[in-house]
Amino acid sequence: MEKIYVLDTNVLIHDPNAIFAYKNAKVVIPITVIEEIDNFKKGLDEKSRNARHISRLLDKLREQNSLSKGVKLDNGSTLQVSLAHKISDDIEDILITDENDNLIIGTAYHFHKKYPDKEVIMVSKDSNVRIKADAIGLKAANYEQETVNFEELYTGILRYETTSEQIEEFKEKKRFENSFGLQCYNQFILMFEKGKFSNHIVAKYNKDENVIIPLSYYNKNPIWGIQALNPEQEASFEILLDDNIKIVSLIGIAGTGKTLLALAAGLRKVIEEEKYTRLVVTRPIFPLGKDIGYLPGTKKEKYNPWMQPIYDNMEILLHSHEKQKSEKNKFGKRSSSLDEFMDYGFIELEPLTYIRGRSLPDQFMIVDEAQNLTPHEMKTIITRAGDSTKVVLTGDPYQIDIPYLDSESNGLSVVVEKFKDEKLSGHVTLIKGERSVLAEMAAKYL
Repeated sequence: MEKIYVLDTNVLIHDPNAIFAYKNAKVVIPITVIEEIDNFKKGLDEKSRNARHISRLLDKLREQNSLSKGVKLDNGSTLQVSLAHKISDDIEDILITDENDNLIIGTAYHFHKKYPDKEVIMVSKDSNVRIKADAIGLKAANYEQETVNFEELYTGILRYETTSEQIEEFKEKKRFENSFGLQCYNQFILMFEKGKFSNHIVAKYNKDENVIIPLSYYNKNPIWGIQALNPEQEASFEILLDDNIKIVSLIGIAGTGKTLLALAAGLRKVIEEEKYTRLVVTRPIFPLGKDIGYLPGTKKEKYNPWMQPIYDNMEILLHSHEKQKSEKNKFGKRSSSLDEFMDYGFIELEPLTYIRGRSLPDQFMIVDEAQNLTPHEMKTIITRAGDSTKVVLTGDPYQIDIPYLDSESNGLSVVVEKFKDEKLSGHVTLIKGERSVLAEMAAKYL
């Protein structure tokens, strides 16, 4: 049975290439969607860029044939812009006729009535649109071309319950054959004694030799005054400090320390080891990609409220580092302030809005709150990385602030799953909150 896919506006704004996602089918764009896209295309954010991109795609396809009659696509499908604007009489009492969502649903219903022998599917990332479509007898689906099964998302660590004898044996041999089923590059194994979790060891999988070896880069000494407090943090420091790993993703609920660990490793690599020229820290401004606006003050004064969590973590690290080191450093005093590090060019705090178009060579780049990025936006950010740049993504897929993104379709989850078996990639899911007992309790129950 031939399928007809009717695409909602949010699908094209999320992914302009969605028109090519369905093979050997009819893809329909209601005229109302074109009108909504026209309203979006004037801005400077990602939504506006995608709106302009889909407009250019449709205009190019229009040169082949009339879009109202249908244009053949290379994947065997036909693309049509539908002028069926009126809601059918038999559902007019159900759907308010002057709402765009309902007009789009009405277009799908029009095809459903016109082609009873074909399967018509209303595709939308808006759950309410899908619910209304289902209520009038239409088949509705989410746009899930770039999704992962979050419940089975790669964690980066295999937990293995064993005996104290085997743990001691590993400590002595420092090399084990992989009999545990580890499969991915830079994957870890957490071996712990039954009933005594404090007796544990974290080891790393060497896929090229198919063996398990001790951690090479993290030796449990403080990193910029910060000590790993649990096995997941030990594994995180290992991949953060390994310069051979070019992209690191850290997922965890609030208080697990993912941002603090990334910043500590970045400061170590930039300030102490001088492996990178600059530590660049960025995070989305909510709503993502919106211009900061015409507020008075410098760019820094405008984005300070959005970057405050980064400032807070930096202050913790600088305070910890000052306590750790009693000798004077090259700046002539016990510890430099964040402003001084920024003035010297070692640290750059930049809203994500301004990253597009830049090339970032030889830098340690941290993208905080990365769960608020779409897969397309994530691609845009990662492709900014130049030679010898390390990209660290941190976030919590349960705390998404962007409409039409969820734990399975956001860019961070997609990167974790698709990059899991790449030699240049490393991932750890942090479990235990270390901010405070109260913070962990809130994250758990609220």
